[in-house]
Amino acid sequence: MKHRIVVLGAGYAGAYAAGTLARRLSPADTEVTVVNAEPDFVQRLRLHQLAAGQEIEAPQLADVFAGTEIRLRLARVTVVDPERQVVAVADADGGGELGYDTLLYALGSHGDDRGVPGVAEHAFDVAARPSALRLRERLDSLEKRGQGVNVLVVGDGLTGIETATEIAESRPGLSVALVARGELGAQLSAGGRGHLRQVCDRLGVTVLEHTSVEAVEATRVLCADGTALAADATVWTAGFAVNPIAAASGLEVTENGRIVVDRTMRSVSHPNVYAAGDSVYAVGDNGRPLPMSCASAGYTGRQAVDAIVGRLTGSKIANTKLEYPGNHISLGRQDGLLQMVDDEGQAKPKYMGGRKAARIKAAIVRMSLWATSHPTFGLPKRKHHVATAPKAFAAEKTVA
Repeated sequence: MKHRIVVLGAGYAGAYAAGTLARRLSPADTEVTVVNAEPDFVQRLRLHQLAAGQEIEAPQLADVFAGTEIRLRLARVTVVDPERQVVAVADADGGGELGYDTLLYALGSHGDDRGVPGVAEHAFDVAARPSALRLRERLDSLEKRGQGVNVLVVGDGLTGIETATEIAESRPGLSVALVARGELGAQLSAGGRGHLRQVCDRLGVTVLEHTSVEAVEATRVLCADGTALAADATVWTAGFAVNPIAAASGLEVTENGRIVVDRTMRSVSHPNVYAAGDSVYAVGDNGRPLPMSCASAGYTGRQAVDAIVGRLTGSKIANTKLEYPGNHISLGRQDGLLQMVDDEGQAKPKYMGGRKAARIKAAIVRMSLWATSHPTFGLPKRKHHVATAPKAFAAEKTVA
């Protein structure tokens, strides 16, 4: 009987991991199934561009996995039952259950309203393709109204910064403001903060620092200091949260629902479950949790694949590097900011800004898309067979 590997989610972590598993393991011994709610690959790194009015590629997953023998199930995951080793899914035909021997959980994250009243009813976001398209339609309609239209971006993390500057550059007729809880670009070096402020000034982005939003209404947001800010469109970028399915399944998770794993991305509570991407609580080589990011998805996905292949084939498991070297921020199409960080996660004094930084960020995005769309490129053609008694649950040594 074949060893059944089920991969939940086909984002940056899941799509690449599934393709790699299919290339490295013999189909005579294993079958790989990917479950994803949408038929295409979503470039989440570029959804702020989609919202701003640009066209971005969305490769069909059937094409991505062509020739890999991966089974693609287009369905929404509703329940994970690690005790019975089944996953319940829902689709147009009513859904059903999928059994597994090894599970790779990579369902990612979604926008977090942080419990602020009115966000779900009135705010827009760029956390998913449908919501980014909904914001795009709203911005299209606002542009037709002419001058005096206010777009308010709440949240000064990387997503908020990229969204505000992208909209301001692509739609100069709109008045864009960025709401920051603290100092703009607090996570950047002094030079990086200065460059970011210059870009906001050049693009006409109004920055409202040390401002906390307590409620969102249809045409305004209410702040903690009692002020009200007019907003014809409020874009909520104040953080991300993971799907609650993992917490509900009985897997050991953190307070915010991320799956707790060992160094090889294996669940500490259920040894035949692995996690990668935003869903996993992985501690980096510097002793700090990896942030939710495309880079972290790549590192954790590769480590999970190495561990699954190693245990199933009875070979040693190499430790993939787990690091976060820095932030690569797009500031519209003509500018960008590269900020490296040290082992403590603090910004290094040196940074890069301007067109060169923008080109590097664009190249990173293109590389991420290409690598995900060609998951088996460069891998050895030799496929490994599953060992007679795979070390799926035993403790073993790893090699650096």
